[in-house]
Amino acid sequence: MGIDNEERIKRLSDETYQGLFGVKKATFDLMLFVLEAAYKELHKFGGKPPKLSVLDKLVITLDYYKDYRSYERIAFDYGVVKATVWNAIDWVESVLIKDKRFQLPSKKELREAELEVILVDCTESPVQRPKKNNKNGIPERKNDILSKH
Repeated sequence: MGIDNEERIKRLSDETYQGLFGVKKATFDLMLFVLEAAYKELHKFGGKPPKLSVLDKLVITLDYYKDYRSYERIAFDYGVVKATVWNAIDWVESVLIKDKRFQLPSKKELREAELEVILVDCTESPVQRPKKNNKNGIPERKNDILSKH
């Protein structure tokens, strides 16, 4: 199907969670616990089996936020369509927001905090280039080189 996150994550050390997912192992485990409980409640009467596991949905969401990968690239890795990725991220966000344990600081707290900001100028600038024609082009120069030898 796609990536086997369950097997790969079992082998991770506690220190690598922050680098890979942007959260500590304890936070990751708590998120997974909350999502699994919500999934069980949502599907307590059965239903169609999902294309992505709850763990996959969490990893996809954290990967999306940490690395800003496109839905298309994530979908390709997991062998699903972009809509499935979007639905997974939307569901994870909704469940974690409702839980109230996973919230960003308030706007007031962010305003009062000292933040380091780096700006990158990505402005496009026009460049003048010589016009291409037969005399100045590469084929003409090749002929000159070949005829001299």
